[in-house]
Amino acid sequence: MADARPKRLRRCQLAVPGSSDKMMAKAAAMEVDHVFLDLEDAVAPGAKVGARAQIVNALNTLDFGSSVRCVRINDLDTHYAYEDVITVVEGAGQNVDTILVPKVRTACDVRFVDRLLSQIEGKLGLTRRIGIEVLIEEAEAIMRVEEIAGASDRLEALIFGMGDYSASQGIDPRAIAGDSGYPGDIWHYARYKMIVAARTYGLDAVDGPFVNFKDGDWFRTECIRAQQLGAVGKWAIHPSQVAIAQEVFSPSQAEVDRAYKAVAAYREAQAQGLGAIQVDGQMVDVATVRLVQRVIDRAELAGMKPSAGL
Repeated sequence: MADARPKRLRRCQLAVPGSSDKMMAKAAAMEVDHVFLDLEDAVAPGAKVGARAQIVNALNTLDFGSSVRCVRINDLDTHYAYEDVITVVEGAGQNVDTILVPKVRTACDVRFVDRLLSQIEGKLGLTRRIGIEVLIEEAEAIMRVEEIAGASDRLEALIFGMGDYSASQGIDPRAIAGDSGYPGDIWHYARYKMIVAARTYGLDAVDGPFVNFKDGDWFRTECIRAQQLGAVGKWAIHPSQVAIAQEVFSPSQAEVDRAYKAVAAYREAQAQGLGAIQVDGQMVDVATVRLVQRVIDRAELAGMKPSAGL
């Protein structure tokens, strides 16, 4: 099932209020991997219904280039959610890549959205399936994250929403915006568990937002922590965060070159009946190749190539 999922760049997912025509137009013109037009937290209750039409218009009239076009609906426990899906998909289904579902707690939440999308796609005759991304932002969701990750072959990504998750667990709110003094990463367990579940089911794992967008240095630190654990990208709540995230979650040219060189040398060694070789003073074996293949996969998805002569 995992191999059938579309491969999309998610080094950065930019949050954009669906009630702001100006911000949606600005986002469409940016070179960012993924844009999600928001109907949930960024939109006031009185503006939610009207924002649906604004999003439909944006999706149908703006050129988002190669960006993934995503819409975050409201919490499934609200009365907005089902009409969010129906209005957006019936109005602009051909221009929607994924639906982002917040506050998922169980696999049944994913299956509900999957079934609703299937019904609308069947009604409209849409031939391109719309993917699902889910926010893991409740303590209950972390306890059931493996079940959630395997809920649907329409599912493409798990995203760690540390803000609501911290409220759900009762974490000190000062930890959201910077160094809290905790000896280590205060979200390490939740991030780690979610990323393991995502990798197990062939999904992208994405780290959530960092609210102090003026602190680019700490945002970079948070990107690096998530990248080291295996996440493919991070949210941005401000355009100033986009370049940082896309840089951190891209391999450097030197890393790409080393990866291609290691794989080529190992294949040559295999042809000679050798199981392991040394490349630039480092041992390369089948486990090493598996590690560097991930670098190559990331590079190819981002359109990066090895330097000439490799």
